[in-house]
Amino acid sequence: MNLITLSEPHSAAAEAYQSLRTSLEFSSLEKPVRSILVAAVDGSIDKAAAVANLAVVMAQSGDRVILVDGDLRQPHQHELLGVANATGLAQWMESGGPPPLLKSAIDKLRVLPSGPLVSNPIALLSTKRLGERLAELVVLADYVIIDAPPLLHVTDAALWASQVDGVVLLVNGGSTKKEQALRAKGVLARVQAHLLGAVLLNAE
Repeated sequence: MNLITLSEPHSAAAEAYQSLRTSLEFSSLEKPVRSILVAAVDGSIDKAAAVANLAVVMAQSGDRVILVDGDLRQPHQHELLGVANATGLAQWMESGGPPPLLKSAIDKLRVLPSGPLVSNPIALLSTKRLGERLAELVVLADYVIIDAPPLLHVTDAALWASQVDGVVLLVNGGSTKKEQALRAKGVLARVQAHLLGAVLLNAE
């Protein structure tokens, strides 16, 4: 696992993830925020690593965390966290039953990998089914952190955003254009998502 929060826990980058965790916890004081989508504006961001690093620091702080790889097109969480991907979210969405959660090497962090690729991810991610599955996960953890495809590429992230308690928007300081960030914010507004804030990655 080559994650900055594990390999260099005292680095500035790792401290930034700690600060993000603290901000998210304070944001939930008035209204509980248990499920969080970490959504990239576009594909120029290594969003999978950002999501994994956030999940790691939340688990290290003592919270019970479930990291869901909701990217059914280009999943990476199983690689980053060293778990199998023989079955996962896609198969659970279709068949139900107990969620196929896997233990990671980090105490209190469990992973729901994507599972093998499916031909039509959108068909699985209906709003009703997503809400039902998410409700099952929330009772099993303090936080459910979700990775999904970039907001401006496909509709998957918007579907997730409509069901979670809050969304953290990832912006690439090196390449994301202002109009792209505004379009992504508009997508979230249309599905009435609760935008918790934005994170600037690769800032110079």
